[in-house]
Amino acid sequence: MKRTHLPLNALRVFDAAARHLSFTKAADELAVTPAAVGQQIRALEDTLGVVLFKRMTRNLELTAEAERSLPALRAGFLNFEESVRILQDGQGSKVLTIAAPRDFTAKWLNARLARYAAQHPDIRFVIAGIDGVPDFTQANLDLAIVYSGEPEAEGIHGRTLAAETLVLVGAPDAPVDALRIAHPGDPQAPGLTVADAGLAIDAAAAGLGQALVPATLAAADLAAGRIVALGEAQAATAAYWLIAPTPQWRQAKVRSLVEYLLG
Repeated sequence: MKRTHLPLNALRVFDAAARHLSFTKAADELAVTPAAVGQQIRALEDTLGVVLFKRMTRNLELTAEAERSLPALRAGFLNFEESVRILQDGQGSKVLTIAAPRDFTAKWLNARLARYAAQHPDIRFVIAGIDGVPDFTQANLDLAIVYSGEPEAEGIHGRTLAAETLVLVGAPDAPVDALRIAHPGDPQAPGLTVADAGLAIDAAAAGLGQALVPATLAAADLAAGRIVALGEAQAATAAYWLIAPTPQWRQAKVRSLVEYLLG
């Protein structure tokens, strides 16, 4: 018999009836009616071409063939249970592997992961730096965070952290005509050039110029008074997205962290 044609539900009913030698008691265990148990047993007998029970006046007796089959059947169910346990253990791992831009990790993510870890002391994080959408087929990632327009990679599902704006920032005592600090998100600035928006914020705080950066990254430094906003926020064409292959969003550990970050 092909594996795809195994009558697993009927075999489960057979196992219960064999243990109790009673369709009624098997029905109680399985939360079905005795008639449903009888139908499953008759269908299994028809499928296999064997008789499983001798129907006596007051009870049931196993046939010799049925009795010989039970050890292997029960071992098979134990193997199924072990397989399910292994699958759940893998999905239930307490390690979360996250890829994110380094400046986003430093300016926004680390503080939130620390607060989340305080509430979930059994969780351990592995954080990798990225530039752009990672290849989930090559990297062992649970979740990635990217700064982009809506991700369009096939099989990738994303949720945006929030609508993003850009803010021009500088040191509290910086001159209003200070040079702009260039970074990949603002490459046309004529002054100092740095590797990312996080470094641009730090350079601005040090008095090296002004930086146009995502408001999400600047929020903590603005609140701490290291930098000040210069003028009104501007609309951004990109945002920070939480992304992962669609099946990974079913993992409880991913769902829990995402809901925390979005909340």
